[in-house]
Amino acid sequence: MKTSKIFTTPFARVYPLYLQKAEKKGRTKAEVDQIIFWLTGYDEKILQKLLKKEVNFEDFFEQAPHINDNVSLIKGTICGYRVEEMEEGLMRNIRYLDKLIDELAKGKAMDKILRK
Repeated sequence: MKTSKIFTTPFARVYPLYLQKAEKKGRTKAEVDQIIFWLTGYDEKILQKLLKKEVNFEDFFEQAPHINDNVSLIKGTICGYRVEEMEEGLMRNIRYLDKLIDELAKGKAMDKILRK
C-alpha cells in the first residue's frame, strides 16, 4: 500500500502555513493553537516540543493524547474530499485539521469551529 507523502512530512513544516493562512485573514496563532489542542488533546508545552523535534504527521497524530470525540461533527469538503466520507485514520485526521483551519481563515466563530 502506497503511503501518502504528507504522512512523513514534518508537522513543523506545515504549521507555519496554517499560521500564515489564518493570520492573512486576521486570525491569530492562539486560535490556530486552540484548534490543534481541541482536536488532538495536546497543550502548548507539548506542541512546542513536537515542533522542535520535527515529528511527522503520522507521529503527531499517533502520539495525540486524545482525538476529540466531536470530530464526527466536522462535515464538508476540503481538498476535494468530503471529510465525513473518508475512511477513519491518519488522512482523515489530517483533513479534519485542514478543514478546521480553513473554517478559521473563512471567519467562522471559534465556538462553531470547535463544535461547542
